[in-house]
Amino acid sequence: MKLITVKRETVEEKRFTPKMGELIAKVTYIKMLFLNIPIKTLHKYRETYYGEVKDCADCVLQA
Repeated sequence: MKLITVKRETVEEKRFTPKMGELIAKVTYIKMLFLNIPIKTLHKYRETYYGEVKDCADCVLQA
């Protein structure tokens, strides 16, 4: 049994960009797990409306 694993999970989230406004994007999280308990998020990225893959740092999560 491995103690530390890496898991990829995709969820749909509402995002807000200044140019397009609100959109629903598929956000993929890459998380590090210790005994199936999430420790930290290593990376997250999203697929844009046009099919490009971008880092989530360039968009603001809508409150």
